[in-house]
Amino acid sequence: MVTPSGVRRRELTADCDRCAALCCVVPAFARSADFAVNKPAGTPCRNLTPELRCGIHAELRGRGFAGCAVFDCFGAGQHVTQVTYGGHDWRASPDAAAMPEVFRVVRQLHELLRHVGEALARPEAAAVHPELRRVQREVERRADGAPAELAALDVDPLRAEGGELLARASELVRERLPRRADDRRGADLVGADLRGEDLRGASLRGALLLGADLRGAALDRADLLGADLRAADVRGTDLSTCLFLTQPQVGAARGDARTGIPAVLARPPHWTPPHWT
Repeated sequence: MVTPSGVRRRELTADCDRCAALCCVVPAFARSADFAVNKPAGTPCRNLTPELRCGIHAELRGRGFAGCAVFDCFGAGQHVTQVTYGGHDWRASPDAAAMPEVFRVVRQLHELLRHVGEALARPEAAAVHPELRRVQREVERRADGAPAELAALDVDPLRAEGGELLARASELVRERLPRRADDRRGADLVGADLRGEDLRGASLRGALLLGADLRGAALDRADLLGADLRAADVRGTDLSTCLFLTQPQVGAARGDARTGIPAVLARPPHWTPPHWT
């Protein structure tokens, strides 16, 4: 199973015990199916305790906070808290005003590192590994910057460069298949019936798969970078070899005990027991 490269040097998985609840303070959210209330950016959530812990963490979905349940900072929370701010939380740091922007920037950088690490772990993409390592080093260097540097950083050029290399890596991996499905990059597949479809090697980058039925679809080495899988039905579907699949995407989908996922991801606790409807 593919394991992202570079994780020994940098944590790319959230560790809430070493964070100052930045995900409960920094983002804004609007009352919707994902959030039970409105919350302005930079304002602590009403469910945040004085100990900087979520008071309803075990009941997030049942209390109307599904959006919180699927959020992943890719390790940015503990990095900003422990490294960038030296262990100070947003209540005590002299640079607290910049912390929300710093968190947003580092989260984007860490997400890029997560994808770059996966591409580096793919031997089929060896032709672009030197360029990917160069980008990895630059992104890591930027992520270790001072608060003022991070707050002022324009992430878009790094994301664009990294995205181009990831696309090349994806092509090298997917071209090894004897036959691959059509490119559906950015396709509007909201609510689509894709049961049992052969989507092996397809580019589904940025595709809108909201509520799509993917039960039994063949998705070997399908590129899912940025695909919207909210409420997508993946019960009984093997996602274990998909490219660039993230924890938020898995958490937003509807799976069950038979759904295959990459070993580096956690099985969402809300997924149902195996059965068909």
